[in-house]
Amino acid sequence: QVQLVESGGGSVQAGGSLRLSCAASGYAYSDNYMGWFRQAPGKEREGVAYIYGGGGSTHYADSVLGRFTISQDNAKNTVYLQMNSLKPEDTAMYYCAAQRKRLDGGSWFGGVLFGYWGQGTQVTISS
Repeated sequence: QVQLVESGGGSVQAGGSLRLSCAASGYAYSDNYMGWFRQAPGKEREGVAYIYGGGGSTHYADSVLGRFTISQDNAKNTVYLQMNSLKPEDTAMYYCAAQRKRLDGGSWFGGVLFGYWGQGTQVTISS
């Protein structure tokens, strides 16, 4: 059973930084993509960034490019999202996600289907 456990959310002022972590278990991490999505109140869930476990290639949403960095520790099956220069519009529930190769549901982002989800961690940025 795939389990994704996030940590690291919180509240900071605009311009600040936060780092999110996601520990994966029951999942072939090194052969798949791991990513982060977010959902603000009243808005659809959107992809933020992803990384390929086997090689480290990354992809970012335009809205976070240059401010957020996704990274991984393969030994710990853990993915990180370093968020700098945070803005109030970054306020959302952030979800860790893992690629689902069976095309039977999930959310597409940058050509990858994500179908496993963590419980979410809240990020709140005040102006």
